[in-house]
Amino acid sequence: MTVDTNTMLPIFLLIAFPSILAATPPAQEIFSPQEVWPLPGQLDRTPVFNSNSPEKVLKEGILLSTFPGNNKAQPAAHLNYAFSGKFDIFAHHVAEAKPVTDLRTLYIGIMLNNPTNKPVTIKVLQGASYLSQPDAPFISSLASQVEDANGSVFAGPGSRATGDVLRDRRQSIFPEQIVIPPGGSQMLMNLPVPVKGLTPPLNGRSSYIRLQSNGKVYVASLALFAPNTNGVERAPILAEWQNLLNKGELSSPRDRAPTVPNSAGGIIYGRVAGVSIGSRWQANLADPGQQTLTIPAAGKAISWGISTLVGGQLGTGQVSSAKMAVRYPDTAYESHGNYGVHYSLKLPLVNPSNTARQVTVSLQTPIKQEKIDGGLRFLNPLPRTVHFRGTVKVSYPDDQGNLQTKYYHLVQKRGDQGSPLVTLILPPRNNRSIQVDLLYPPDATPPQVLTLRSL
Repeated sequence: MTVDTNTMLPIFLLIAFPSILAATPPAQEIFSPQEVWPLPGQLDRTPVFNSNSPEKVLKEGILLSTFPGNNKAQPAAHLNYAFSGKFDIFAHHVAEAKPVTDLRTLYIGIMLNNPTNKPVTIKVLQGASYLSQPDAPFISSLASQVEDANGSVFAGPGSRATGDVLRDRRQSIFPEQIVIPPGGSQMLMNLPVPVKGLTPPLNGRSSYIRLQSNGKVYVASLALFAPNTNGVERAPILAEWQNLLNKGELSSPRDRAPTVPNSAGGIIYGRVAGVSIGSRWQANLADPGQQTLTIPAAGKAISWGISTLVGGQLGTGQVSSAKMAVRYPDTAYESHGNYGVHYSLKLPLVNPSNTARQVTVSLQTPIKQEKIDGGLRFLNPLPRTVHFRGTVKVSYPDDQGNLQTKYYHLVQKRGDQGSPLVTLILPPRNNRSIQVDLLYPPDATPPQVLTLRSL
């Protein structure tokens, strides 16, 4: 089965960096014998407002609305889904000047509405929003693995935003909480995506926000060009956003529609616009039916699939993509890639042998396969195409028993075997746990694997 992998690459990357698709030196496949196990556990039930289509926004309009459709000019643009309790918001959209002389600033707004007859308080637990330019440019020369204690290393706005949230940060642009009066609406986000002065005139904004509400709320993401008075732009006000919500239609141009699940031929995944279910995958990576994990024999490895999907299950038989509670009919059937999902993975290692053993833990980006034959395939030399750029957190007791917590920013290309995030020596009859955490970054292409190897 063929797979249209380019549909998983952000449009911004393909336009801003055409070398991604340029010819590369012939690569030799490297076969690595290693078991690949399904990831234990499952996604939690936290709903995610998932606004990623259309990725490139050329016209004003509604990006995603979970408001009811009644009293709206375009009822089909509203999905009628109310949030309450904990929920997340992910939004990634790109502005481009077309024609190149149209350098108006596009604003992305996220509106929250309280449909009840009581005030609703929404706490902003963590959150970050960054532009590609100048906040978080894609740095082509960045090393493949950099220790990054304070979050100063990033490549792209998705990498930076998820790195902040992984560190439990709330960017200063977001208030600690919002109180919405009965029947009222407020803007959680009203931020520009400027293109003036950029070559090419192209910019993107990635946002990830974790919230908790004590009552029912509706959410909408919207796109408006900055109103202009006597040649001076300003941010849209709430009334202008409300007018767009009530009278506007879906933004365009629309992205390429996905293929129907289980249909013959290649796969077009499509982009996500709707509410996906699940923002956290917590797992204990143990032997089947056990609470601990016996380290593999010397020279052997065990891997677990991360963000496996249709066409890329790596022999696990597991599709971990979040299901959609509601969606627009021309957008993705599942949240392929699980952008923003927090993978919290514990490896409770046991060395049952009578000799000390050295083990490593790595994140890897093998060639995507639906099925495998005894191992994974990698490439050498690596192509130009980057398939993962983001932060991974590891916590573990070192060989002296001291607790270590480290953050690494990774840039992995297709077929990348990766470098060890953790290297430990387990004494005979000893046990030790390693904790690995990551928020799957928006500028990544699935799947990856987490690999434990005995040397």
